[in-house]
Amino acid sequence: MAKGKSNWTMKNLPKGKDAEVVARDFAKELLDISKTNPVRKPGFKMKKKKHAHLLGFVQHGVNSHATGMWRNHTDKRGWNYAEPEYWVHMARTMERGKFDAMFIADELAPYNNYKQSSDDTIRYAVQCPVHEPSTIVPIIGHATKHLGVGVTLSTAFVHPYAMCRHLSSLDHLTKGRVAWNIVSSYSKSEWDAYGAEMTNRERRYEKMEEYIDLCKMLWNSWEEGSVIADRESGIYADPDKVREIDFEGEFFKCKGRHFVARSPQVQPVFWQAGSSPRGRDFAAKHAEAIFAVHPNVERMKEYADDLEERCYTNFKRPANSVKKIYGLQVIVAPTRSEAEEKYERIMSHIPLEGALAWISGHFGPDFSTYNLDDVVQNIEIPGIQGLFESIIYAKGGGPVTVKEAALIYAQGMGMPRAIGTPQDVVDQMEVYMDAGADGFMLAATPTPTCFEDFADLVTPEMQKRGLLRTEYRGNTLRENLLDDGD
Repeated sequence: MAKGKSNWTMKNLPKGKDAEVVARDFAKELLDISKTNPVRKPGFKMKKKKHAHLLGFVQHGVNSHATGMWRNHTDKRGWNYAEPEYWVHMARTMERGKFDAMFIADELAPYNNYKQSSDDTIRYAVQCPVHEPSTIVPIIGHATKHLGVGVTLSTAFVHPYAMCRHLSSLDHLTKGRVAWNIVSSYSKSEWDAYGAEMTNRERRYEKMEEYIDLCKMLWNSWEEGSVIADRESGIYADPDKVREIDFEGEFFKCKGRHFVARSPQVQPVFWQAGSSPRGRDFAAKHAEAIFAVHPNVERMKEYADDLEERCYTNFKRPANSVKKIYGLQVIVAPTRSEAEEKYERIMSHIPLEGALAWISGHFGPDFSTYNLDDVVQNIEIPGIQGLFESIIYAKGGGPVTVKEAALIYAQGMGMPRAIGTPQDVVDQMEVYMDAGADGFMLAATPTPTCFEDFADLVTPEMQKRGLLRTEYRGNTLRENLLDDGD
């Protein structure tokens, strides 16, 4: 399909109430699709129960991964996202729900692909405004005893030496409960904001490999027992046990000792979301947990098999070295009708132009240059490949139009939806666990209510079925992530 200006103009897009009708009608269509989600057959029993690992997927901003949620009457009611009290409550709610961690996503600048401007990103609060993610890590760590905190930090514009110091400090402040979601900045807007020329994906991964190598050297340079703290002799640390790193690579140079003493986890838990072939190799080599979005069981199984093969064949890592955490959007209520009403309300708040701005920013093309009924499978995508696949297969592999793709993505990044009672939701989660899921990245809808609902309704049902811890058994995030139950 040739690119270029389409026959429609942006003024033809539905506005106001008309836009809400478009989204609500499409919500009903998607709801019909969600009702065909697989469920466990009556009487089917798993050979071995394992505990699911739960991550709460948020951003440090006014809106997370369901566009338009700031309009919902249950969103941040009585809370201000820019103040500590909100994050204390969110963290304690997730800990009450026995989550492994809060996963804080990030974007470094407003998306500017759509109509070659960031106007609609600003206008519709498309993941904007967003505050720096690591600033709330100490607040979350202090408010909880067990909840981990995963923070998204880009390797593109920060030297590894500074990154190591930053993350080691956070690991100390949380007593060993920090994870690093390693990203290399895929978005044109980020490179524009930092005044840098965007490199191609392969080159970014080469740079990121060297980045991680240097980080690991610095984190491991303080040996166990290096801190003596002998008051009588006045010797605090043994320099023979604190190695100076002398590194010179293609992209980075570093000569010096790590400036932070050995932290509880030594290095943060490594999270990754690579979905391209190169990204999957990076994850298979380095990640301890990987976040992936797949719309159905078949794609989950294909992904799990591929990742396991790469781990063993390419990097000699044993089976199940990487926890596979799949995206899931949960809309739960005491009755199915209440849950479906919630879902339709969520969809009704999505602004179509805001949704188009988001997929333009994430995937690369300016979607204002396409007709709304163009098929996205025919459009070349330079951006996030794995997440784009979640759109391609959202309707079982059938054609997905630009309008549909925008609304599907704005609803929750193309994640499968679990809509219904607690029993309905956990039935669906068990199917995904049977397909190889080790846990779930739970996309926020209205906050903090979506996580309150999960903790109050879904967590007890999971615990009743032996699918979730009743108590934390580890002290660090890594220990809890490795604990799959008895």
